[in-house]
Amino acid sequence: MRTRVLLFASLREAAGAREIIIEMPNPATAAEVRGRLAADHPRLAPLLQTAALAINEEYVAPDHPLRDGDVVAFIPPVSGG
Repeated sequence: MRTRVLLFASLREAAGAREIIIEMPNPATAAEVRGRLAADHPRLAPLLQTAALAINEEYVAPDHPLRDGDVVAFIPPVSGG
């Protein structure tokens, strides 16, 4: 199934892209997308461990199932003062 992945901030910088299209088996979960990205882009692996997951603009748990055409976003933690 075709999945569009959006990367923000430090993830975007590490990947050198703000968006990646990947093919995932059906069924798949958000956690499996994270694992696939870490395998395909090793520089992302440590950053993905702490990144929040969103599917179609809603935060989700790692075990959330994907549907064909979903947009998965990885958002790194933000600190502020």
